[in-house]
Amino acid sequence: MKINTILLLLLLGSSPIAANAQSLYDNNRQCVTAIAPDVPESMYFAGAEISFDRIDMFERLDREMISFMYGHTNTLLSIKRANRYFPTIVPILEKNGIPKDFAYLAVVESFLENRAISPAKAGGIWQLMPATARQYGLEVNDEIDERFHLEKATEAACKYFKVAYNKYKCWTTVAASYNAGMGRISSELSKQNADNGFDLFLNSETSRYMFRLLAIKLIMEHPKDYGFYIAEEQLYFPVDYTVERVSSAVPSWAEWAESKGITYAQLREMNPWIRSRDLTNKNKKTYNVKIPNKKHLFRSTQPHKIYNRNWIQVKNCLLYTSPSPRDCS
Repeated sequence: MKINTILLLLLLGSSPIAANAQSLYDNNRQCVTAIAPDVPESMYFAGAEISFDRIDMFERLDREMISFMYGHTNTLLSIKRANRYFPTIVPILEKNGIPKDFAYLAVVESFLENRAISPAKAGGIWQLMPATARQYGLEVNDEIDERFHLEKATEAACKYFKVAYNKYKCWTTVAASYNAGMGRISSELSKQNADNGFDLFLNSETSRYMFRLLAIKLIMEHPKDYGFYIAEEQLYFPVDYTVERVSSAVPSWAEWAESKGITYAQLREMNPWIRSRDLTNKNKKTYNVKIPNKKHLFRSTQPHKIYNRNWIQVKNCLLYTSPSPRDCS
């Protein structure tokens, strides 16, 4: 038991969690296998300070922080993927006047899996329903589904956020409405005589949703403080590309990809909004198709672009990371 505890402390390094583990070990001489995260007294989201002095606020955030801390797989993957996708998502949010904290909403929605489809048929990083996507200008059919087009789907999400903010004048309530729908949130605000989403009694999914958003922001801003150590080379880096304009039918995307020097799989990975093996394009629309830079398709030649230096820890043991262990500094 003593050996297991010492190993855990070495892995945790100098993080606040390690301090808690050391204290528990010194006092009890017992093996510590799980550490509760420290819930802050308050935090800022979208420019507004949120206090956790109220017991329900504290406990709801505590639950989601524990969930993300010990849901290692999705939390780690979200940090890795954010290095690839946040450089695209955040500028679009800022261009539209949406707080950049809303990038974490995409994490909560899909763990930044751009091919994600929910049981309810919500799709893409922003998990848009087909009808909502069409409402905000996206093409959704058997051949093209722009819910899986990162830039266009982010623009569509921004349109929703703007409409919701004009209604509620509160960004956290906007976030709640993204999960439950504006109709439901407006109805509950009226029925419960409340003026923001935190004061509503809602179903479990939406109640948890807002606090999952806050929890993942806390963890992703300072992952090391919560036991997540990722080396620079373990991040997923952006893939540079050129754009080919397609304005006619494509009888075979596989042959089209081959003519551009890439595989069909690489074409679909770069353009997940392509949903079939061909394109009839009856309306003669123009589509911008991304062709990946070949140098960026290999780890050995791909440039390392790091969006947030807080996401990497070079000289330390890795607690929640890839299976291969690394040496301590």
